[in-house]
Amino acid sequence: MQFMKSLIPAAAIAALPQMGLAQEAATGETAQHTQYILTSLLFLMGGFLVFWMAAGFAMLEAGLVRSKNVAMQLVKNMGLFSFAAIMYWLVGFNLMYPGDGWTITGILGAFSPTSLEPVGLADTETALGYASVGSDFFFQLMFCATTASIVSGTMAERVKLWPFFAFVIVLTGIIYPIEASWQWGGGWLSQIGFSDFAGSTLVHAAGGFAALAGAIVLGPRIGKYNKDGKVIPIPGSNLALATLGTFILWLGWFGFNGGSQLAMGTIGDMADISRIFANTNMAAAAGAVAVLILTQLMYGKVDLTMVLNGALAGLVSITAEPLAPSLFEALIIGAIGGVIVVFAVPMLDRMRIDDVVGAIPVHLIAGFWGTFIVAWTNDGASFVTQIIGFAAIGIFVFVVSFILFSLLKATVGLRVGEEEEINGLDMGELGMEAYPEFSKG
Repeated sequence: MQFMKSLIPAAAIAALPQMGLAQEAATGETAQHTQYILTSLLFLMGGFLVFWMAAGFAMLEAGLVRSKNVAMQLVKNMGLFSFAAIMYWLVGFNLMYPGDGWTITGILGAFSPTSLEPVGLADTETALGYASVGSDFFFQLMFCATTASIVSGTMAERVKLWPFFAFVIVLTGIIYPIEASWQWGGGWLSQIGFSDFAGSTLVHAAGGFAALAGAIVLGPRIGKYNKDGKVIPIPGSNLALATLGTFILWLGWFGFNGGSQLAMGTIGDMADISRIFANTNMAAAAGAVAVLILTQLMYGKVDLTMVLNGALAGLVSITAEPLAPSLFEALIIGAIGGVIVVFAVPMLDRMRIDDVVGAIPVHLIAGFWGTFIVAWTNDGASFVTQIIGFAAIGIFVFVVSFILFSLLKATVGLRVGEEEEINGLDMGELGMEAYPEFSKG
């Protein structure tokens, strides 16, 4: 060793400490690059899983409406996602994440289209954030579109196409970005300690409140309730499609909740994402099993549509906090979400609120449960603060949506004519049928 040392120039020996520092700096830079790449990858993978939920909503709704309205639901789902993509780029993303905060400058700057990084972004420290803007925008857009999808099912079988799209444009461009900014944009809800990990309130309950406003303004379907207030069941056209849609939504939810970890650059992040996946799955399974058992006990037979919504309610319930609970706690949270659906669906019918697919019980009421119970598993959360956050978002979304739906009803009209509704919206609004070889159902 002494001989080898004598062959090394003294200047090189003196430079060894500096070389070590340089190597350490390079290692730090590599770590930063790796975190940037992996987190961007998480957003992209999570985003396309959540995008797949758009297919889930379309299939669920297509299965739960009558055959004469299936094509209309499919058009609505194609259109609402496309309008959401454009509006979130045009104004929504910057409104949700105002760069200068909620100052005059920030607000004015927020009403502008989203810009991505330049092509061939150089690997420089100044260019690196925690993830690429494109991946972040893509991921957050999917949450925005999901909020609009919730409204579509509730208002099925009697709403006009273009007034519905007009509402979607405002919801995805203005309403959702504003309320979501209160929490995820560093707004006042996050500052008071409100907690909503992946959107039980910000996405699901918000969509449920908008759906509730729409259902009230629109009124029930013809023949849903008789003069005595008795509920007349209106079966869907294809429970196989509805079941497929539920499984697609279940799959997409792994991206919804897992991607909301917002980081995948460390061992800890990866372990947390795995935990989120497991808890998400457990809650969905528990919601479905709870409804299986409860409907058997209450009605003597299992109700498939209730089971489907039970699984979805379990997913909504765990979305506010999928990381902190143990698997047993996730089971309890999801199971209670399923139970909520069984009692909430007939409650809405007693109030003569016609929700075609059960979106209000699943997304609004189970969304409240999931948001509220965060304080059970999170030491820093408060039940009171959780209620305040839910109420604030609920009041804002419901009031603005109710006003907008009322304006649409008073001006261009919101509901199709009686004859059109009886014959089906496929022919009345589109001039085509999803199942032309079959008689109308």
